[in-house]
Amino acid sequence: MVDFHPTGDDLAVELNDLEVQMLLSLTRQMVDFVGPVSAEPDDPLVAMLGIDPDAAPSDDPALLRLLPDAFVDDDEAAAEFRRFTERELRSGKAENALAVQRELEGAGIVVTRESMPAWLGFLNDARLVLGARLDLTEDNQDELEGLPDHDPRAALYGLYGWLTYVQETLVQHAMGRPW
Repeated sequence: MVDFHPTGDDLAVELNDLEVQMLLSLTRQMVDFVGPVSAEPDDPLVAMLGIDPDAAPSDDPALLRLLPDAFVDDDEAAAEFRRFTERELRSGKAENALAVQRELEGAGIVVTRESMPAWLGFLNDARLVLGARLDLTEDNQDELEGLPDHDPRAALYGLYGWLTYVQETLVQHAMGRPW
């Protein structure tokens, strides 16, 4: 099981091989999942500003959970906001996953004050995707907790719970609270 040891402002993280491989797999999947859906624009100004003229809400509930509409009651404002922000949001989520991946592939996993936002962002995004895949709500948590081991959702829910623990522990450390 994951173990954390404060070392000054940093946090040494002890993970077994399975946990490292699981997190590495999730980081790679996240990079692929949030990768830009449209090619770089031909217009240099559009490219420089990071505008995505083809940005649209996804049909995938998990991607829509990561990149929700900014305005629920105004489709035009939501589309305009998405056009100007989606490429950067996707890039930031991929960068968080890549930062975690680099630390996992290094010798000795240490979450620094500088890398803490990337870890927390990645863990949050991974949990959001899993929650969307499980159709997790406050009303069905008991049902998901009671799934038989042979149900594939049981493993996903277990992973969701483990990621929640890791994220919560990192948040407590970031806030300077004892464990």
